[in-house]
Amino acid sequence: MQATAKDADIEAQPPCHPRACAIQDCLSRNNYNEAKCQNAVKALYACCEAFYDKYGDDASTPSCPKPKLLRLKLQQQKDGI
Repeated sequence: MQATAKDADIEAQPPCHPRACAIQDCLSRNNYNEAKCQNAVKALYACCEAFYDKYGDDASTPSCPKPKLLRLKLQQQKDGI
């Protein structure tokens, strides 16, 4: 079975770092207009969610918010907040 891009990002050092860098790249290309980078933010959150699903809530990476905050952010996205 071939690894997905998300799997590769989880295994990156540090985990999810490529997704965090994509946000920074997007922000710099768009004059730091966060609204234009929501897809990159969602991609990071998806990576972080997969990271915590795989390694547990005690795992950590500087690229991801803590699990409790991540879940709040994901719920806010789902609720359209």
